[in-house]
Formats: sequence, structure tokens, C-alpha cells
Amino acid sequence: MKHSILILGGTAEARKLAERLSGDPSYQVELSLAGRTLVPAEHAVPLRVGGFGGADGLAEYLRESGIAMLVDATHPYAAQISANAAAASRLSGVPLLALRRAPWQRQESDRWRQVASVVVAVSALGETPRRVFLTLGRQELLPFEAAPQHDYLIRSVDPVEPPLSVPHAAYLTDRGPFEEAQEAALLSGHGIEVIVAKNSGGPASYGKIAAARALGIDVVLIQRPELPDVDAVGSVDEMVERLAHALPPL
Repeated sequence: MKHSILILGGTAEARKLAERLSGDPSYQVELSLAGRTLVPAEHAVPLRVGGFGGADGLAEYLRESGIAMLVDATHPYAAQISANAAAASRLSGVPLLALRRAPWQRQESDRWRQVASVVVAVSALGETPRRVFLTLGRQELLPFEAAPQHDYLIRSVDPVEPPLSVPHAAYLTDRGPFEEAQEAALLSGHGIEVIVAKNSGGPASYGKIAAARALGIDVVLIQRPELPDVDAVGSVDEMVERLAHALPPL
């Protein structure tokens, strides 16, 4: 017998947590991805790709699979998945622990403008043409077609297909982490004047924020959504410790 753990993933922390837990004989771990990334990174545990059918479907899966602990290690902006996880935990009686990385904090030289949504971010760019670096998910890019005057550099894990209907856009496909020096060279080489990003937190994508600070580049930062009030930790190490207490050796 092993403690069965379902990790709702899609983040570097989820991947690291799965790797840590895979070596513990007390656990049987499955990692679930929403399926938005066409080619997921390699993982150390069995992978499940695709939705569950909302909170009810997830609750049914937890019960039928004999899950002992549900771990929400999704992206800080995956608000609907986190809401479904909290509801499914209540419906099924399976305990839930969330792994939530802390947001980045404004430093003295940061030139941030924080906005509530992608649509507001588009307006925040203004009417004057600018060279804009977009580092959002490919599903969130369509609103920028309303501002075709800008010159866009767009980086995503998967190709943006179809491309945006704007006259000036270049595309990069890459997966982090990205170091500050690497990001500074990219920003300078493309003459970037403003970055549009999410406050994802963590080190993997902080390089562009640090580089923007050093270069005096504006950042339009989309604020985090509200997430359910559940039991949460801030790091992989903390999560491993909490699971060891919650699920003692068999």
C-alpha cells in the first residue's frame, strides 16, 4: 500500500515536487496537466493530460482513484483550476494542499504599471507606437490585435498559430528559466520599450523583470487573480515536509 497523491501541475514547482516524491516508497504520485502546452517537459511520474470535467468530475476522479491527498501546484493565474480543486476537495473529502509561489515585489527602480487584465494591459500601452515584448500564454494574445500600431516581440512555449493579425510581430518559442543577462541582451537587441507580463513569481522568469529594471524599461504587469482560501505552502521543501506529516509512512 502507498499513499496516492494527485498533483495538479503545469509549473516548474510541480515538476520538482513530483521528482522529489517519486523517490519515496510511501507515495504513488500522478501529475495532471491541463493540456495547454503541446509538448510538456519530461516528468518523473505518470502523467495525465486533459481536464476532469469541472469540480464534479475531479471529485469523482479523486474518489474512484483512492487519492489520499490533492496538491494544487498550478500556475498562480490558473484561477479556475484552483477553484475546481477547492470545490472537489470539499465534495470528495480528499484533503487539499496548495503550493503557491510568492509574487514578485516592486523594487525601487522598477517601472511597473499594474493592471487588472490583459484587455486593460492593451489599453495601457497607449496610442503611440512602441516596441513591446509580450510574455503571455498564446491563448491570451488575441486582445493585442486591437492595438496594431505597436511592434510586438512574442515569446511562448508553443508556436502562436495562427499568428496575430497585426502588421509587425516577431515570434520566439522557448522555455525558461531565463537569466537576467540573457534577457537584457534580448531586450536591448530588439529595442524593447515595454514588457507585458504576469506577476508569476519565482526565479524562472524573473530575469526579464531584473533586466527591465537595469535598462529602465517599462513593465505592464497583470495582477494575480483571487484564489481560494485553502491550506497552502510557499515552496517545494515546505510541501514535502507537510506531506510527510499529513501522510505518515505506511
